[in-house]
Amino acid sequence: MDRLFFPRCAKVGSESLMEFMEHLQDINNFKINVNGVDRQTRRSLNARGQEELAAYIYNMDEGSVYIQHTNWIDFNEFNLPKPIFINLVRDPVERMISWYYYIRNSYRNALFYRKNPLAPIQPTAWFKKSFNDCVRSGDKECQYIPLTVTDAVPNFKRQSIFFCGNEQDCLPFNSPLAVQMAKRRVETEFAVVGTWEETNITLAVLEHYIPRYFAHKEGDPFDPFSFAVYQESLMNRNRNNRKPHVDADVRAMVRRNFTHEYDFYYFCKQRLYMQYIALKRTELERLNLYP
Repeated sequence: MDRLFFPRCAKVGSESLMEFMEHLQDINNFKINVNGVDRQTRRSLNARGQEELAAYIYNMDEGSVYIQHTNWIDFNEFNLPKPIFINLVRDPVERMISWYYYIRNSYRNALFYRKNPLAPIQPTAWFKKSFNDCVRSGDKECQYIPLTVTDAVPNFKRQSIFFCGNEQDCLPFNSPLAVQMAKRRVETEFAVVGTWEETNITLAVLEHYIPRYFAHKEGDPFDPFSFAVYQESLMNRNRNNRKPHVDADVRAMVRRNFTHEYDFYYFCKQRLYMQYIALKRTELERLNLYP
């Protein structure tokens, strides 16, 4: 099925990839859709919600891209052909630090209270509290307890759930089972899972594994947009300039509760490297330069 589905993780730089694709949609003749069935972000979808979203994507025009903060969906379960899946990952602790300061962003909160004028306003101390203090004080907002299903404060700490899917087994945080399920889905369902920590590698793999959407110019196939050109051409709409220093011991404290999430993260990066090495080898063989 000539449709691309980007069930984007939170706080992995997905806004940048969206802007990159907006830059390419006229060049490669595709359309981006971010409206969908239900724009409310949910931790998981029930069976009906999954079926509605799968049908919505299936009924889009050929050459469409659908982007939403949601989890992987098994299209086979609804007797529908699969789209092309892509996603991004990020260092798990860096994601949490980014999320912590993102929700304290004054511009974001101004927009929220404009849309929700009756919502309770957070006290000044909440906005000023550092991630260091939040973790060291044992604040519920900064507790990342393995195998928990119910969260005291929503924080998108489950990166693997975007790949694991909507099953109950995907819900426990830092669950070895959920992570193994997520790994299997990455390996069998996702064409590319990149990371902006390896920008040029990610862009090269996207371009060569999914040229229908990501090929951007003629010339050397291993000369994708350099990071400098990419940064100049595109802006990250969710960039947070308020991100104070986080102490090493605090990072270590948090990291201890993300063992399996790190296992998943490193798995995705290794797969990305292997895809990159494979396409380089293919090109060298084409040029008769590989022994």
